[in-house]
Amino acid sequence: MSVTILLVEDNPHYNKINREVLSSNGYRVLEADTLAKGRKMFLKEVPALIILDVMLPDGDGIMLCEELREGSDVPILFLSAKKADSDVIAGFKAGGDDYLPKPYSLSILLTRIEALLRRTSRVPETLTKGELSLDPLAGQAFFNGVDLLLSQKEFSLLLLFFQSENKIVSAEYIYEKVWKAPLGEDKNTLQALISTLRKKIKQSGYGIITRRGRGYEFRRK
Repeated sequence: MSVTILLVEDNPHYNKINREVLSSNGYRVLEADTLAKGRKMFLKEVPALIILDVMLPDGDGIMLCEELREGSDVPILFLSAKKADSDVIAGFKAGGDDYLPKPYSLSILLTRIEALLRRTSRVPETLTKGELSLDPLAGQAFFNGVDLLLSQKEFSLLLLFFQSENKIVSAEYIYEKVWKAPLGEDKNTLQALISTLRKKIKQSGYGIITRRGRGYEFRRK
């Protein structure tokens, strides 16, 4: 199962880039652009980590953090254009676990997330099926301990198949999850990626079976 992150952010630009980088690194992303939506989504989904903007249309992210801290220890990473020492201190005093001023490096964001999840033990180090293992945080896959040297999209595809073992998933669904765009007429790109991944895992005991007219199924041979 992938790790769920709740992103509470009202800026469309930051929402887009954060969603894309998190999804491409194997995280399941929930989005909310107001405090009210963030609160509702948290109660419904209980994410492993929250990325929380400070300035939101219907209030201050600091307030939501204080509210959540009354009954939850979920890791909270603040993202904010407010970068004065007093703002950072307020975030930590409210119960935040980390504070990253905008603009920020996406690699730093990912590193901070990985550190928080490891520290709070909310994510397994590896996902395993037989001799295949995936490290969601590092974006690496191994067979018998040997790195399969997957590309980012190959890893995203294998992670999706891990989560959908023995289920038929459509080409449209796969493309939307891996490329973050509608499939359209670009079926050759998807087929080429699946073909490459098949070759890399062919000794693992697992295969990707084409179900004509329906999609693909990942299962033990």
